[in-house]
Amino acid sequence: MPTDKAQSWVYCEEFVPEDDVLRRARERADQLGCTPVLPGTGAALQVLAAASRARAVVEIGTGAGVSALYLLRGMPADGVLTTIDVEVENQRAAKEAFAEEGVRPTRTRTISGRALDVLPRLTDGAYDLVLVDADKESYPAYVEQAVRLLRSGGVLAVDNALWHDRVADPARRDETTTVVREVGRTVRDDARLISTLLPSGDGLLVAVRR
Repeated sequence: MPTDKAQSWVYCEEFVPEDDVLRRARERADQLGCTPVLPGTGAALQVLAAASRARAVVEIGTGAGVSALYLLRGMPADGVLTTIDVEVENQRAAKEAFAEEGVRPTRTRTISGRALDVLPRLTDGAYDLVLVDADKESYPAYVEQAVRLLRSGGVLAVDNALWHDRVADPARRDETTTVVREVGRTVRDDARLISTLLPSGDGLLVAVRR
């Protein structure tokens, strides 16, 4: 029998508490108008990075560095995060978070610019994990690039995969919801990928490259 999952969702979101560095990064995100990953999604990203021993990671959408902190915490000490954002102010805020975390400058590569201009310049099959968390209208192109970048066994993670609980409602047919829903189906049906959809945060679509 169906039960109300709201209490369980809140419990899961708060299961791994956030520290002061993450809380300050969230405050900077609010000031900039960014929407960072929710705590449950961040914790999941950290586990995915650790489980895959991700040494080379690409993040599409830096924001104020919240998701990057989670990824870096899961990555090995010699791992390098390449993070892309069109807004220079966002990356300044992220660098502030990295400094507070004590991340060595050699562990992050921040690239300012349009992701669809930057991604084609990155090497095929050279990355262990790619996180997609930027403008939703470009998700199909981002995912296509991400699959190209991943090595066999590499992890694709797509945030906002439930888009404010609209994706699961077939009556919701606005442009953004439709794009996100179709991306989920595309990833699910891609023979190159093994996928699942996690209800963490605003939904985290996860796939592994065969």
